[in-house]
Amino acid sequence: MTIDVTVRRVIPLPPEQVAEYAMDWRHDAEWTQGIRTAELTRQADGGGFGTGAEVTRTARFLGRRIDYVLRVAAYEPPRLLDMVSVVAPMPMHVTYSFKQHERGTVAAIRVRGGPGGLLRLAAPLFARQVRSSLAKDLRDLERRLTEQRGGA
Repeated sequence: MTIDVTVRRVIPLPPEQVAEYAMDWRHDAEWTQGIRTAELTRQADGGGFGTGAEVTRTARFLGRRIDYVLRVAAYEPPRLLDMVSVVAPMPMHVTYSFKQHERGTVAAIRVRGGPGGLLRLAAPLFARQVRSSLAKDLRDLERRLTEQRGGA
């Protein structure tokens, strides 16, 4: 893997509330940078969303359209959602985690992967862009959840 980026943010709400919203693929386009659409394209073995399910996302990143499929490798609400790309322009492993904190929830997103071949040379630039996008994702997640709580 050419990059390994983790971003954390304390959100002043309980982990169950933060995870319920963030782990629901139907909200992906509302708070995740660049995602235009997300669709459950394969259900988990037991039906619905869970380990083995696949979500197809259409996104824009660095000005380009990217279509990719993430398979749920681990689903342990409200603590963990771990997803691995099965169809993507580059390998990707995305982990969302939520832990109790004295002021609410520590929400974290970790992204591993990135371009291969000669594009590996751009990994430092790519990692900075990913870090910036993830930080904005968590700010947007907090904003959405606190607006919902406030009735806005």
